[in-house]
Amino acid sequence: MKKIAFILIVNTLAILLTGCKAQKNVETMNVKNETVTLGAGCFWCVEAIFSRVNGVIKVESGYSGGHVVNPTYQEVCTGNTGHAEVVQVTFNPDIIPFAKILEIYFKTHDPTTLNRQGDDIGTQYRSVIFYHNEEQMVTALEIKNQLEAAGIWNSPIITAIEPYKNFYKAEDYHQSYYEGNRNQSYCRMVITPKLEKFEKVFSDYLKP
Repeated sequence: MKKIAFILIVNTLAILLTGCKAQKNVETMNVKNETVTLGAGCFWCVEAIFSRVNGVIKVESGYSGGHVVNPTYQEVCTGNTGHAEVVQVTFNPDIIPFAKILEIYFKTHDPTTLNRQGDDIGTQYRSVIFYHNEEQMVTALEIKNQLEAAGIWNSPIITAIEPYKNFYKAEDYHQSYYEGNRNQSYCRMVITPKLEKFEKVFSDYLKP
């Protein structure tokens, strides 16, 4: 009986220690992840792109940078809330460095047009990076300056780089919009061509 009791105690301790180790591993994994909030026109387009990037854990469409608490899509569309349509991107920098996230961001929209992306016009469509820490701010400034010096675009980059202050998740029907509405005219005419170009240029960074 003593031997059985001893074995039971050892097994129980092993289970507890394994559980603690597993929990610690989960916490370590969570610590590795970073989040950045990006505005680049219609969030349907930006979400569709970053959801395909290897190393990106989660992408949520929403509103950021304004003064109205928990705004609706209709309110943001008026341009009076101060919010931009954004995606909040959570990623593992060991798989996809922040600098590469920014390169993809800059090269998959027009960072030279003020408050506009194609036919989408208004302050809610502005090009903006909301950084979450000082390191992100420094990297964003460096990448922006490097791309400006490279002369990729004929006009100056006007992308704003601002501290993150709020994020309000958009309505459920906006989440993963492209995946559920590929045959919708905006998706076919705007998002699909942009995705095809992105997948060709950044083929090495796509999810398996």
